Amino acid sequence: MKVEEIQVDPPKEFEVRVKMLFASLCHTDLTFANGFPIPLFPRVLGHEGVGIVESIGEGVMELSKGDMVMPLYVAECGKCENCKSGRTNLCLTYPMTYNGLMLDGTSRMSVKGQNLYHVFSCSTWSEYTVVNANYVVKVDPTMDCAQASFLCCGFSTGFGAAWRDAEVEKGSTVAVLGLGAVGLGAVEGARNQGASKIIGIDKNKMKCEKGKAFGMTDFINTNESGKSIEELVKGLTGGMGVDYFFECSGGPSFVNQALESTKPGKGKAIMIGVANEPIVNINYTSLLFGRTLKGSIFGGLKPRSDFPEFELNELLTHEVSLGEINKALEFVKQPNCVKILIKIGI
Repeated sequence: MKVEEIQVDPPKEFEVRVKMLFASLCHTDLTFANGFPIPLFPRVLGHEGVGIVESIGEGVMELSKGDMVMPLYVAECGKCENCKSGRTNLCLTYPMTYNGLMLDGTSRMSVKGQNLYHVFSCSTWSEYTVVNANYVVKVDPTMDCAQASFLCCGFSTGFGAAWRDAEVEKGSTVAVLGLGAVGLGAVEGARNQGASKIIGIDKNKMKCEKGKAFGMTDFINTNESGKSIEELVKGLTGGMGVDYFFECSGGPSFVNQALESTKPGKGKAIMIGVANEPIVNINYTSLLFGRTLKGSIFGGLKPRSDFPEFELNELLTHEVSLGEINKALEFVKQPNCVKILIKIGI
């Protein structure tokens, strides 16, 4: 990864240019860096962050210069079929984008005359970024803006998946595979919904204490047993399996383990982790016996309607400057790493 001077154009109609203050690293950024789902290069990474509106384009009504904001990758028009349905957060008017370009099919970033691709609708690992105003949410100026950057994807995604997508019921049983920021969010979401048993699953024993801090009741270290995840989960649930299983690691091989760890007839497996393989094999029998397999983008949260407030001090483990971004790629490999704060405009 290379840090260099780039050109960031002024905002066009319905766009804002944001001076970034903080950003953070999500495993999805590493997936994009490896060329998945579409190998578009060169590109400016980052989809978590917080900053100040520096300038606005024509037609922007709800934002002003100086507003503290979070660029996001989902929008909410409030008027389309999906937004009004109450069943999804994927807006049809302003859809989630993968082509690395703005809605008009062009880029606002370049280096030495060559266009740079964005990540989703943002690109936060830059001193300035241009975002369509519909993908921007105001932040309470009294909030710790460093923590606000953690809300843009990981933790919020996990929390929302338990709250909005799965609608975890009070007294139910839950398993969460992968106790990074997404998984810890799912644990917190399940606790907030009143789950009676929350099983955290990770190969890293250092994640146990983090999980407990957010509400985990039981911990499974997959490196300490020769049994399958399904066997270990059922061993903690009287052989029945859980009501809800949240797969937060992005491992394609875990999809069937997640399904088979849930109760027949009513179990739900929610896929949150971003895999690096577009196609996986599904155990048809597990589905046939009444289980549900569901995907989740941003935890089903609507950016303008659903944003809860969190206390996120437990997530921060490392800090780097933007110029030290390659250190972040090393920190993320460390067993105690949860979230890395990238300091940009401070």
